[in-house]
Amino acid sequence: MTVLWTSQDMVDAMSGRPYGQLPESVQGISIDTRTLERGEAFFAIKGDNFDGHDFGTAAIAAGAGLMVVAEAKLPALGRLNMPMIVVDDVLKALELLAAAARSRTRAQVIAVTGSVGKTSTKAALRHVLSAIGEVHASDRSFNNHWGVPLSLARLPADAQFAIFEIGMNHPGEIRPLVKLVRPQIAIITLIAAAHLGFFKNLDEIAKAKAEIFEGIVPGGYALLNRDDDKYKLLDRLAREVGVEHVLGFGEHVRAQFKLIGCDLQSDHSVIAARISGKDITTRIGMPGRHIVQNILAVLGAAHLAGAEMETVAAALNRLDAEDGRGRRYSLKHPKGLMTLIDESYNANPTSMAAAIDLLDTAPVANGGRRIAVLGDMFELGSHSERLHAGLSEMLGRSKTDLVFLAGPEMKALASRLPDSASMKYCANVDALRPLLVGAVRSGDAIMIKSSNGAGFGKLVDALKKKYPPAADENKTA
Repeated sequence: MTVLWTSQDMVDAMSGRPYGQLPESVQGISIDTRTLERGEAFFAIKGDNFDGHDFGTAAIAAGAGLMVVAEAKLPALGRLNMPMIVVDDVLKALELLAAAARSRTRAQVIAVTGSVGKTSTKAALRHVLSAIGEVHASDRSFNNHWGVPLSLARLPADAQFAIFEIGMNHPGEIRPLVKLVRPQIAIITLIAAAHLGFFKNLDEIAKAKAEIFEGIVPGGYALLNRDDDKYKLLDRLAREVGVEHVLGFGEHVRAQFKLIGCDLQSDHSVIAARISGKDITTRIGMPGRHIVQNILAVLGAAHLAGAEMETVAAALNRLDAEDGRGRRYSLKHPKGLMTLIDESYNANPTSMAAAIDLLDTAPVANGGRRIAVLGDMFELGSHSERLHAGLSEMLGRSKTDLVFLAGPEMKALASRLPDSASMKYCANVDALRPLLVGAVRSGDAIMIKSSNGAGFGKLVDALKKKYPPAADENKTA
């Protein structure tokens, strides 16, 4: 059995009080009884919608080794006859355990933030560094006030690399999280109009993202997108808080991790890059110019972390997209194959443009069409109507043949597009589903893009149910 924490180390780190006979150790940490595995410690965190203390019975049924509970809740939980560590505040206890994990690790710690590309960059880093040694990375998009400490508390003592995604939608949210993570390397992928509803302009977003610099350890590195309009602002903010090394990635002539050649194909890219003066050529197993930019950050971070770059470059050939973030499926239509590009997890104007460009490169066959299925972009505030309507210019320049839209915010885009057979608008995703499923045909390339809360993952599921994926999901039609 793999030991993540001894119970005594947990008690000491959290200043907790043992209740009952604690197991000698736990092999994992969970805050969700639906995914909790036998022998893990269950932290009964109180969230906005649920209180983990209400799921004690479920934790026992799932085989939890122990529970971490609040002192105030103990009277109601004592009857469960479950080993517990009692603390004043469960989330604070998780943060204390996260801090202990950071103190004991000898891993190279990398933090990633940015308006777009955080999760994809983190996933690519995890993939390439796994070819070098033991890697720990935050799960899914665990990048908020509970996700970051949870991911850090799960850091095994013997990991060689640790990668954490840090997100925000308000000022002041990154600062306490990065001071827990204390990275040697911090990446900002790009500043764009995500969460613009909570900020006056892009400069404010950049300043909020720049909070990540405050946690970089002495002698550490800030790795910035040299092609970003906000590079100069970010560079200044990093130096103002004492970051000693500020390096850039991109096509810019002064980028230390520089793109010098790029061949974009429908299902992959081949790039030549100059990494701190040494040229390498590599194939990336995912398509898209935006992916290339993220990979430059990955190569830069891997180099700074001391990874063997030939091994890293070779691993990029095997890189695949994750669900909802560009994953491709070859679907079996009765008359042939069609391509589905699943971008349903998140959306903002910048990532919408990238997804539309990606659809342009997708091959179609036998009279097939390129179909863009677009849903609402959230958290744009008073800018929402203008930014949704502005997608019409991108679509007008693209090779898109059909556009399907759904959601109240997408009404602004629908009003700007020609009212013809090439555009269909529905009030919600449930109304759109039968139209889309009935409209697709052999040879089509379908790209589905929206903010996660819009529920466009339902459309992905509906197409996959009606037209099952071929054996090799990542090959196009």
